[in-house]
Amino acid sequence: MRTALSVVVACVMVLSVVAAVPAAGAATPADDAVPVDDATTDRSPNDADADATERSTVQTGDACAPVANGTAPDDPDSDRLGWENGCWYNESIDVDRSDGLNDTELDAVVGRAMARVEQIRELEFNETVPVEVISREEFRSTRQYNTTTNDTLHQNVKWEAMLMVGEDTDAISVQEQNVGSTVGGYYSPREERIVIVSENTTSPKMNEVTLSQELFHALQDQRFNISAFEQHTEELHNARDGIIEGDGNFVDRLYSERCMAEWNCLLPESSAGGGGGGTTSIHYGMYLLTYQPYSDGPNFVRSIYRSEGWEGVNAVYENPPASTEQTIYPEKYGEDEPTNVSVTDRSSEEWSVPQIENGTVDYAQFGEAGLATMLFYPFYDSGRTETPVVGQRSFFNITAGGQLSATDPINYSTQYTDGWDGDTLYPYVTDDSAETNETGYVWKTVWDSEDDAADFVEGYSMLLDYYGAEPVDERANTYRIADGQYEDAFYVNHTGTTVTLVNAPSVDQLSDVRAGAAPEAESTPTDTATEEPSTDTATATDEPSTDTATATDEPMADDGGMGDGDSDGESTDAETETTASGSGAGFGLAVALVAVALAGVALRRWE
Repeated sequence: MRTALSVVVACVMVLSVVAAVPAAGAATPADDAVPVDDATTDRSPNDADADATERSTVQTGDACAPVANGTAPDDPDSDRLGWENGCWYNESIDVDRSDGLNDTELDAVVGRAMARVEQIRELEFNETVPVEVISREEFRSTRQYNTTTNDTLHQNVKWEAMLMVGEDTDAISVQEQNVGSTVGGYYSPREERIVIVSENTTSPKMNEVTLSQELFHALQDQRFNISAFEQHTEELHNARDGIIEGDGNFVDRLYSERCMAEWNCLLPESSAGGGGGGTTSIHYGMYLLTYQPYSDGPNFVRSIYRSEGWEGVNAVYENPPASTEQTIYPEKYGEDEPTNVSVTDRSSEEWSVPQIENGTVDYAQFGEAGLATMLFYPFYDSGRTETPVVGQRSFFNITAGGQLSATDPINYSTQYTDGWDGDTLYPYVTDDSAETNETGYVWKTVWDSEDDAADFVEGYSMLLDYYGAEPVDERANTYRIADGQYEDAFYVNHTGTTVTLVNAPSVDQLSDVRAGAAPEAESTPTDTATEEPSTDTATATDEPSTDTATATDEPMADDGGMGDGDSDGESTDAETETTASGSGAGFGLAVALVAVALAGVALRRWE
């Protein structure tokens, strides 16, 4: 596996409550913290729809024979859909679940589950996938994070920018703690194996649907080479997972339906703690961000399956979603490509962007899902008592019966973020940042319209207000949080369809992080803050469209010199000041104590 672009697929089973949606980590198991070949299989995505009957090699394993329950159908002359390792998808096996599964029983369960995944998804496994069981303690102890000082600074700044992890907290450690507590299993493309994390390794009591999800991820990698997908930011990871996890969880639903209707499946009862190691130390903000593909992805895939069948779903792997917006609103897939936002470095000599090695990028992107999660996170920060920006009733999808929706539990569309079109964040540090924890950032966002940009400024202003920000006298659109974990200065520049956020330890340092930030306010009170004019412009290209939007970012000059993207989209309107407000209403839900189980996937999100 690649260190930065890893595709370690992990399954998380957590039993929680609606008011405490379960969380999962964002890190990679130790065995995958090394480089991997560009392709894990020689089969290209274009081969995915090849006739499975072309395979002529008969598998020699007969995993189900030792535990056959009655007479099983004869093995086929050649491999075929619905049969793997001597097991038919509808074969009955006799295993004793009371004391877990021994090796023989486990082989049979895995073989039959592979056959069932094939039968549902109409794709043939290229080869058998080994399954290993390890203890949770072993899983935690073998986790290794080969990070540099710049890696740590990068992660700390980006999560501080999300107002989720304070500047004195190690964000990587928080991610470690999350994944160590919640992961129930994962698929390793590098080793082409599945690892189940169990509290009982000698005789594991496995949930067959959980196993089927990991088996399907192995099948995805064999047929579509998902480990080669570009997923170098939080946003791009979530976007690609719209098909990877959307397809996986949609198959899980179909698998579960067959278990309920006709198949005899191993579905052990969940314990109070679920499949993980507890929820007391979970960071819900980080998890809710990574959960988006598992909430919106299945419906995205289902809509394609209903109209185009599995062939249509297979085709998506050749052109995976480019943004979380495209899976939040499936009708935008293939129609509304995100703007690729780039940012010119306008910092003083004292400040610079920490350079990240090993082929990873030095910027972050959170997308519409990330921004929506950021605006809802005060609910958890406040101990589930306050929702100053986005309320519970808006963020959680509650059914008419008062239950959290089992198919789409989270609503990542909010009135403040539904016009997102692109974003890029660059961390800034000094030579002393590793010791002082004093850092900064420039976060540029682009929106579909000026009104959409203004809506985001309104929501973000309420967020700053919740954390105690106060307007700075004689400075335009500048705020200061005087104390606490986010003690910093903030500048909010709204120019047309662009909103640029600048952060620094002090008001005076804002212009050091980005020249022109925190300008002096006009002496005459006005609703519009006018900055020193600039003749430089920035152009945003919304690929693959040929249309362009030109803007003047006052007083900021052309943005396009740093990063891999095109220049960012803006409009020519002057910056509009939005006053922070703390009037956001929160709704107390009677259903907040309803217990629900949510399944998710933890993927490494190191940019």
